[in-house]
Amino acid sequence: MSIDEILDEMDELLDKSPSVPFSAHKVMVDVERMRDLINDVRLNIPQEIKRAKLIDFDCNRIIKEAEAKAEAIVRKAEERAKIMVSNDAIVKEAKQKAIDMLTKAQQSSKEIKSATNTYVNNVLSDTEKFLQNSLQNVKKTKQEITQVKSTPQKTNEKNPF
Repeated sequence: MSIDEILDEMDELLDKSPSVPFSAHKVMVDVERMRDLINDVRLNIPQEIKRAKLIDFDCNRIIKEAEAKAEAIVRKAEERAKIMVSNDAIVKEAKQKAIDMLTKAQQSSKEIKSATNTYVNNVLSDTEKFLQNSLQNVKKTKQEITQVKSTPQKTNEKNPF
């Protein structure tokens, strides 16, 4: 069960809980069920973090692959340049092509790295926001439960006098 599903179930539990008489916006909650749901959230948070780490790992792998491809392109360009060293015109042309290829490879590598970093930052920010919201919801629910538990219960005993 995902954290979103658990939080939806917590919401549903709060929505379906009966109201406390004579108090606005307070309900009686099945404490055991709410604790079960909170424990489920705690168990699922590490999975969300694992997913974020996998995304980060994939991004680093993509960056390394892009750098390796850029190096391979540079090596090919250098090899081609050495082969074409036979005369000045060919040498000049080869050097210019090698520089162009190197510039393109470096630019491509920078773009991939930048896009990957942006993607990782966005995913981690989304995960951080999600986890912060989840934590706030858990704290709010915990506080509401504490308030419900600490509210004195009115007895229906009749005064004999």
